[in-house]
Formats: sequence, structure tokens, C-alpha cells
Amino acid sequence: MAGDYYEMLGVSRNADKDELKKAYRRLARKYHPDVNQEQGAEERFKEINRAYEVLSEPETRARYDRFGEAGVSGAGAGYQDFSDVGGFADIFESIFSGFGGGGVGGQTAGRRRTGPVRGDDLRLDLKLDFREAIFGGDKEIRIPHLENCQVCDGSGAKPGTGKSTCATCSGSGQVRRATRTPFGSFAQVSACPTCNGEGQIIEQKCESCGGAGRKQETKKLKITIPAGVDNGTRLRVSREGDAGARGGSPGDLYVYLFVEADQEFYREGINIQSEITISYLQAILGCSLKVNTVDGKEELIIPAGLQPNTVLTLENKGVPKLGNPVSRGDHLITVKVEIPTKLSGKERELLEELAKIKGDSTGKGGLEGFLGGFFHK
Repeated sequence: MAGDYYEMLGVSRNADKDELKKAYRRLARKYHPDVNQEQGAEERFKEINRAYEVLSEPETRARYDRFGEAGVSGAGAGYQDFSDVGGFADIFESIFSGFGGGGVGGQTAGRRRTGPVRGDDLRLDLKLDFREAIFGGDKEIRIPHLENCQVCDGSGAKPGTGKSTCATCSGSGQVRRATRTPFGSFAQVSACPTCNGEGQIIEQKCESCGGAGRKQETKKLKITIPAGVDNGTRLRVSREGDAGARGGSPGDLYVYLFVEADQEFYREGINIQSEITISYLQAILGCSLKVNTVDGKEELIIPAGLQPNTVLTLENKGVPKLGNPVSRGDHLITVKVEIPTKLSGKERELLEELAKIKGDSTGKGGLEGFLGGFFHK
């Protein structure tokens, strides 16, 4: 709000409470929205209310005289005080004064927090590759967080200096403001804006931390990733969050894990899935193959006459169970069968010969009947 509050009410800076009240009533009647419909009257009425609200209370008036608007900013701004308009204040105060414990003499605010305050918890999103999530292990990370200043040992004061009592709140850490409404007067206690509720002012700020007592630092940490973690797994690293204020304990660090997809393997719970493709001859005759798993190459037996899209299982080659890494899931392999689109003359000759033999036993002649006997749709 622009302008001087005393000038808004048309009184001197030495005006007593009665002078302020008379000036306020006169101007409030003049600019009340129900009486004055001129443009700007409502805004003028709000300014008058705000000026009277600040100057009518000794504490807020003292802060305003000392610091100006900055000393009272946020203290009830925006309230429209109708209690003294038309003489209604006495009526409402006699009925509602102290209602709900919030009267002029009421003590509604809690105690200021002058003791240690626990530091904030922090979150870190960490990406893992597919195998890191399965087998776990140690991981080095870097986190920016608040640490206690080593120069002032967290006090915020320059070494060799101390703190003095805040003149605004007289060391209480609180300022009190009474707001009048049509339902009576209500007291509100808030943290002192000068000392931020501390009750004390640092005489000379620590040059290292600027008086904050804490500094933003980047720290290296080694954390252990358990085997079997998955997308969204949350790890808690105790006491690695922000340092607490006034000697309070540090917060915790929460690490959220995100697993990158693998080009070959797909995870479903504690099982791993993959696909391989074999030739039609391998499917017909059966064979033994070396296939990729997260543990490396493993032998897979293809039984003779294997049908396309058959799923074969390698037991205990899946994901370790989180919290019980001895127990593992399985690796499920879907087998695709490749049918050639072109054959050499020799290949076709041999297959036709086999088809005749197969056709004699099945009653279905030709190459189609031969292959159909192995691959059922």
C-alpha cells in the first residue's frame, strides 16, 4: 500500500487513540461502499481500514513507526474492519468478545519454537540399468544438501561474537495483533518478522554462511542397492538429508529407483522373459543351445518336435526376491521357429523325399503335409 498511514487518516504522528478513532469513524462513514458509490471509494475505504488497523494497536504502531510498511507487511492485510462504523462495535463486542477463546485478552497462539528443529528430508531419483536392479551392489551418488557451517558451528554468528535480544519482540520471538470484526476482537500471535521467531539478533553474521548457520554443500555417498529392486522402490538413507536448525537432527534421504529397460530381457515380477529364434530343422530334430541369461550363457535343451511359441523354463535364473536374495524367480524363454521362404534345389529335393515318406504314414502327401505334421496351428 502506497502512502503514509497517518496522512491517510489525516492525523499527526503524535495522535492519541481517541484522535485516531474519531478520524477513522469520520472517514469510514464518508467512504463506506454502501454510502459512497463514487469510483475509487471502496479502495479508499480499504486503505483507511488498513491504516487504522495498524495504528490502533500499540505494538503494530511501534513497528510501523520504526520500520514503516515493511514492519507490518502481512499483518492482517486485506481485512475490512467494520466494527467501529455506525457505533456497532460496542454491541458486537459485548456479545461476542472472547468467543471461542479468541477475544482481546485471549491467548490463542502456540509457543514459539526456539529449540532444535529437525532438518528437511530430501529425495533423489536414481537410474539403474537392468542388471544393477537384479543383482544390486554399491552405488556412489552425489547429493546437494544443507550442512552445519563448520566456521560458526551452526550458530550463524561470527566466531568470537554472540547474539542480542530482539528489540521488536523484546526477546519473546512473537508479535501480537488484534483484529476487530463485526463479531468482536480476535488476537493473533505470529513469529516476529525481525528475528524470525528466534527472539535474538545475531550481532555479527558469520562470513562463511551469512548468518544462516548452514551451508549448501555437495556430498558424495556410497549406498547399497539390494538385489531384486524394481521401478519405484524407495530406499531410506538415515540422517543424510538437510542439517537441522539450531542443532536439530538432520533429515533423511529418500532414494527412488528407476530401472532402465533392457533390449533383450523383460521383467515380470521376479521372473525374466526373453525370446529366441531357431530353425525349423532344430525344432523338428531338437538340439542343445547356449542362450543368454542375466547370469551369462546357459544351456537350453530344445526337445524334438517343438512347436512355435513354446515357452521353456530355466529355473532359478530370474530375479532374486527382494529381502531374500537366495530365492530367485525363473527365466522364461519363448521359442520362435523360422520357416525359410526360399530353398536351394538340394534342400527341396531332400525335403520332398522326406515328405513322401511322411505322407505315406499320414495319408497327407507333399511338402505341406510333411511340415504340417510337425507344426500344428
